[in-house]
Amino acid sequence: MKNITVIGSGTMGNGIAHCFAQNEFNVQLVDLSEDQLERALAVIQKNLDRQVTKAILTEAQKDAALNRIQTSTDLDKALANADLVIEAASENIVVKEKLFRQMDAIAPADCILASNTSSISITKLASFTNRPEKVIGMHFMNPVPVMRLIEVIQGFKTEEHTRNQILDLSKQLDKIPLLAQDYPGFVANRILLPMINEAIETLFQGVGGVYEIDNMMKLGMGHPMGPLQLADFIGLDVCLSVLEVLHEGFGAAKYAPAPLLVNMVQAGNLGVKSGIGFYDYRTDRRNPTIATQFL
Repeated sequence: MKNITVIGSGTMGNGIAHCFAQNEFNVQLVDLSEDQLERALAVIQKNLDRQVTKAILTEAQKDAALNRIQTSTDLDKALANADLVIEAASENIVVKEKLFRQMDAIAPADCILASNTSSISITKLASFTNRPEKVIGMHFMNPVPVMRLIEVIQGFKTEEHTRNQILDLSKQLDKIPLLAQDYPGFVANRILLPMINEAIETLFQGVGGVYEIDNMMKLGMGHPMGPLQLADFIGLDVCLSVLEVLHEGFGAAKYAPAPLLVNMVQAGNLGVKSGIGFYDYRTDRRNPTIATQFL
């Protein structure tokens, strides 16, 4: 596989495109508008420049990686010669259903269709296609160029050959692929999101403040980032979406989203992406302060 199409140029999509291009794959990055694609390329260039500064890449390697990325708003054109398509659109089943039907109709018959979903059933996505044996999950971690894990999710009808191809491909990206079966939340988010939700519930009940909760997990449990700041980084809307999938899928009260999380998402306080969540990122994104309402 040498020709990779990435659908969606947001945080995850541009990171995925970056990783493939850096490792000598040809990449088609697709989105709805040229403006979105230009912003994505600017982010990719900034992240590649950072790798040059850290001596991870040379200037020549950076330039070569950028030259391997082509952008397009034309899905038909971008899928025409794809060996692998990775859908990295919003975590919304309606959006993903439309895309998987289009991907299946346009992409070559031997092309593998993958999703970067963090919670939506791969088996469900595969049901929208005529090639369920070639549908698989590739859940990259954020920030994609830095984090080495790829959670590979095998759908109910995913063929062994498809799975093995993706496991091998992940290693070509210098990533570590770990296999998960297709049940709500898979492995990573089934464990992570209840922890984040419990941290939000702990804050909501006044048991501890933002500073105390995050630093207890950092200092006492060795976490590199506290759960509330991590929620901001993931996006509180994404956290809510994953918890809703877990709650619906298992029907267990322990997965019910904390009321504070629901209210914050409804208010548009989504974390880093909106400038404010449990922390305020509007003045200094790298050194945020605790949001006023939680002081």
